[in-house]
Amino acid sequence: MKKTFLLHLIILSLYAAEPISPIPLDVEVDLPKANLGKKLFFDTILSRDNSTSCFSCHNIYDGGADSNIVSVGVKDKKGNIQSPTVLNSRYNFKQFWNGRARDLGEQIHGPIQNPVEHDMDAETIEMRINKIDEYKKMFKEVYGGRHITYAQVIDAIVEFENALVTPNAKFDKFLRGEIELSKNEKEGYVLFKKNGCITCHNGINIGGNSFQKMGTFQEYNEDSDFPDRSKITANPDHKNVFKVPTLRNINKTAPYFHDASAKTLKDALGVMSKHNLGIILKDHEVEDMIAFLKTLDGELPKILDIK
Repeated sequence: MKKTFLLHLIILSLYAAEPISPIPLDVEVDLPKANLGKKLFFDTILSRDNSTSCFSCHNIYDGGADSNIVSVGVKDKKGNIQSPTVLNSRYNFKQFWNGRARDLGEQIHGPIQNPVEHDMDAETIEMRINKIDEYKKMFKEVYGGRHITYAQVIDAIVEFENALVTPNAKFDKFLRGEIELSKNEKEGYVLFKKNGCITCHNGINIGGNSFQKMGTFQEYNEDSDFPDRSKITANPDHKNVFKVPTLRNINKTAPYFHDASAKTLKDALGVMSKHNLGIILKDHEVEDMIAFLKTLDGELPKILDIK
């Protein structure tokens, strides 16, 4: 008993020293509300021409992002930046690439009201939803009352998004002292820290908790005009500054970066090492770091198993 307790303390002390934290195994969610939000997440009724759902741009069964360079919305209109993953987004300190939304509750209005994405308004959403008997029954069970409001629609979707966490990645299990990593995976993690990747990609979401400039050692595509941080602050120094993306499930979220310019993890490592680290990685170092990055694939969110 005493040896077990001491071993537990040792594991906790090792985990506490790491700059990355495992995703909690138990995340508090209002399940009836989240299941309602799940139905809404997949429903194209929330777009003007009934063509686009939240799922259209966020494949939550395979990484939570969009495999296209930019997403396609109503009337086949194209966006102006790559759609990031919605998985584990509850752990981001801001939402959107440029951080213009404080949280998911604020973020959700963006795509719904954007004329390129859903092109909807609160009045039209309420009118449509209130005509559907199944929704009237589900909303009454969760919120009470007879009239479904836009605020309730938003609240339910956000609750579902809060449930989209991917625990039990191999690296999480390693942090908890449950398993060992392979030689390549360990060496990849050492390189990840040694080369400075950990400076920006840390914490529970291994990113998503700071703004950083794309191209700190060597300028990156300065002629581009993406909605970066400068569009929010009007500060020219914030050109090419974005929220650091999460690396969780990164193996499943290609293409990479705000401009989707990197098609593979190898490409992405080459760009980041050159522009943000000021180094050139050797082939075996790239292989080891990719091995580590693949340990960040987590389990599918439990709510996706619930009918």
